[in-house]
Amino acid sequence: MQADAADLGLTIYISSGFRSYDYQAGLYQRYVERDGKEAADRYSARPGYSEHQSGLAFDLNTITDDFKDTDEGRWVAENCYKYGFIIRYPADKEDVTGYMYEPWHIRYLGTEIAEDVYSSGLCLEEYLGITSEYAE
Repeated sequence: MQADAADLGLTIYISSGFRSYDYQAGLYQRYVERDGKEAADRYSARPGYSEHQSGLAFDLNTITDDFKDTDEGRWVAENCYKYGFIIRYPADKEDVTGYMYEPWHIRYLGTEIAEDVYSSGLCLEEYLGITSEYAE
């Protein structure tokens, strides 16, 4: 994916990949201290729940909403499924995923499933018929 994007003059890089439990715990705690638990839960997974801990999720380039308006962001949104990835937290799905829109956060599913999810217009929770709610 990165090489094909580069062939088009686009620069895609991983800004955040695998995270250990301890790293995620510290990151989440800092967000809670800064913004409160309710706000932090909208944009950061609790330790033990982060897709980054699975090694199957990556944050690309700039970790801001501005990514969606870049050539790279638009290309990733339109093409990442061809390489087995989906935009994990799509726009207008926060009520289903539990997370705000993250155009930079991609999740590997494999090419067949990623294409099915992309083509369906569903988020992963809807596609799988699951919930991502925390069991308190």
